[in-house]
Amino acid sequence: MKIFALYILKKEQPPQHTTTVASAMDLSSFGYFQRGSIGEFMTFMAQTIADKTHPGQRQSIEENNYLGHVYARADGIAGVVIADKEYPTRASFGLLNKMLDEFTSKYPDRTRWMAPAGTGANSGLYPELDQYLVSYQDPHQADTIMKVQRELDETKIILHKTIESVLERGEKMESLVERSDVLSNQSKMFYKTAKKQNACCVIC
Repeated sequence: MKIFALYILKKEQPPQHTTTVASAMDLSSFGYFQRGSIGEFMTFMAQTIADKTHPGQRQSIEENNYLGHVYARADGIAGVVIADKEYPTRASFGLLNKMLDEFTSKYPDRTRWMAPAGTGANSGLYPELDQYLVSYQDPHQADTIMKVQRELDETKIILHKTIESVLERGEKMESLVERSDVLSNQSKMFYKTAKKQNACCVIC
């Protein structure tokens, strides 16, 4: 069981896209030369599924051996956990609740929901994400939260089999990848090559 990445994102009104406020990743299980592209794709996936999740909705999106769990709150903030399929869904959403509750308590002013310029998403704006990424590799830690958070038991979590299933009708993954400013040219080529070879990549 493994959590690969955690994200806190700010949901913008259309036509602006969701942006990453803070993130933490553990890509040590991937090959050294793949980590850069895989990290970019995880960020792309997190922003895409958060952008396509309605306020108040929780959903899980399955892609190959990964699950992206997203919770979009009504106040314009969203959280994403990207984990392997063995990591319990219940624990992922328990962690998302905790992350978002503590973040908005620390930063109640929405104008501060942005990483400082030039520092990147994993900026130290919310260093607790790095701690969560380590602590909650053990799902029992996150599951303990659920004992006092019963609202999740009454909330339907939607499971989608592919990221394409949450896209708007007519949208194509290839065109989103091509237009993305999150992905470098190298990562876009990595996506195209992996798709052709049907290799295991985070969102191909």
